[in-house]
Amino acid sequence: MVFSHRMAALAAVVVIPLGIAATSYALTDSPESPKVPPKVELESGSPSSTPTSTASPTATPTPSDEVVSRPPVSDDDDDDDGPGDDG
Repeated sequence: MVFSHRMAALAAVVVIPLGIAATSYALTDSPESPKVPPKVELESGSPSSTPTSTASPTATPTPSDEVVSRPPVSDDDDDDDGPGDDG
């Protein structure tokens, strides 16, 4: 009698989680692959990629073409005061 109770408990411990996992797997949907549109259209107000007029050599560069210098490097951390400095 004790043996059958142990077998029932062991079966419940194994079968119930497997049943839950199998049910969960069976009920999940497989995701559809993303659909790519055949043609992408931009807004009508966006600038065209080809220039309509000839650019002069002295024209101001666009922000993406602008070169910005790096800021000067400064050592502001106090971590390297030396050994024995706790304060």
